[in-house]
Amino acid sequence: MNGVEHYENFPVASWLCPARFRPPIAAIYHFARTADDIADEGDASPTERLADLAAYRADLNAVSQGSAASARWPAVFAALGPMLKEWQLPLPLLTDLLSAFEQDIVKTRYADQAELLDYCRRSANPIGRLLLHLYGVHDAEALTQSDCICTALQLVNFWQDLSEDIPRGRIYLPADMQAQHGVNEAELLSQQITSNTRALVADSVGWARQLMQQGAPLVKQVPGRAGWELRLVVQGGLRIAERIEQLDFATLQQRPVIGKRDALVMGWRTLWM
Repeated sequence: MNGVEHYENFPVASWLCPARFRPPIAAIYHFARTADDIADEGDASPTERLADLAAYRADLNAVSQGSAASARWPAVFAALGPMLKEWQLPLPLLTDLLSAFEQDIVKTRYADQAELLDYCRRSANPIGRLLLHLYGVHDAEALTQSDCICTALQLVNFWQDLSEDIPRGRIYLPADMQAQHGVNEAELLSQQITSNTRALVADSVGWARQLMQQGAPLVKQVPGRAGWELRLVVQGGLRIAERIEQLDFATLQQRPVIGKRDALVMGWRTLWM
């Protein structure tokens, strides 16, 4: 999971983010980013990473029960502990995130879309659900739409980052979709651009775009400035998908970049949502 890209989607300290939500959002952000760094950064072995995440989980459980955390991550849990109590943050959503980070250490291939969706359910969807919890939005339809947006955003980031993830040994393109398009793992590992790999990426981008469009009506349910923030998130995901398409789905070799011109396009489209 590309933590830098994924967690930049948090509305931390944004002028669109209502001030009263900034402390809990910042606490959740730093909790998630630190856990992602434990799983993904540095030279630690997989065994060491898993042990560190287990200790991190123990600290989360401690502060959720009003006990003291260890001294290893003081800034994270000193901020998160009070927010858990004040905002009654659902603990299972935070432990789902840790489960996804643990999985990323040991699992680098996905058999089918269902496996990848299960990963997104724990790596991405908790973020949207935590934000909706803060905004006081709890109905089932809204939660489902939030899941669609978060999963779509995770998927489109995967398809954007193929040229970086695959050299690191991580293939998020499901094996069943590879087979449907006549692509084998060796082609992906060699980062060949063929008509089949382009079709595979195009199909994957279409999947992400469809999910984003299914979730997009949620922007009208989230109140105030937070709703505008969510509009920008949706438009950001759709713009990445558009950029991949403009590269003729060749992201096995090239990563599309979102620049200032894209920000203007996203802003304009946000106004017209």
